[in-house]
Amino acid sequence: MPRLNSYHLSPDLWPADAAPRVLLAGPEARHLLGVLRAKPGDILRLFDGQGRWGLFRLVAVSGKDKAELVAQSLELEPRPASGLVLALGWNKSSRRDWLLEKAVELDALGLLFWQAERSQGEPPASAKGSWREKCVQAAKQCGSAWLPDLGVVAGGVEGLVRVAAKPDGWYDGCYMLDEGAPVDALPDPASLAAGRNLVVIGPEGGLERREAGRLAQAGFKALSLGPRPLRWETAALYCLGLAHFAARTGRNPGSTCA
Repeated sequence: MPRLNSYHLSPDLWPADAAPRVLLAGPEARHLLGVLRAKPGDILRLFDGQGRWGLFRLVAVSGKDKAELVAQSLELEPRPASGLVLALGWNKSSRRDWLLEKAVELDALGLLFWQAERSQGEPPASAKGSWREKCVQAAKQCGSAWLPDLGVVAGGVEGLVRVAAKPDGWYDGCYMLDEGAPVDALPDPASLAAGRNLVVIGPEGGLERREAGRLAQAGFKALSLGPRPLRWETAALYCLGLAHFAARTGRNPGSTCA
């Protein structure tokens, strides 16, 4: 059976079991009706980005941007208990959208952007809607039911320390990628896949010594990615790939709490 086309339906519009009808409107409906030329009776997949997804039948069309759908099946995919949150030093980078896509495909729990001393420019005060839309498009393509949490951390390295100190032991391990770390202090895939872990990545040029020292003081473990400096998005993808591999090959994760 060919893969069904997926569309995003906001969590606040998600149907209840007792009222399985929903209205898909706006750009998603325009694509469904105008590009794919769907007709009543067609089956498609909806997801809300918070773990809920289901198969729906198109039953009525109103104009070019309204489609009435009835749920045929509703599913709930639990959020993974383990995964990475990447704290990325802000860059003026055309590769940001690319990284957002890969974060969805490799099941990142979240992406946080922060103002590092070597950052180029300043991040916005909060996550942009365009970032979320890029994640939605990636989830539609790969079939993920979850979207990563997106945020902006204020306060530079001190803001990261506050994030790491979340109550209730939210992070099982905290790491930083640091060119000053021993070259053989490579990330262990099983450790990255053990629970929820925060990984700090500097902007192009890496972390300043003061930033690395403050993070080390707060309990972050310094990791190296080998003998050569890697680009911002390459380092992020490297870590996501290791954790994704370990989680899906059943490697036995060890304790990584800093």
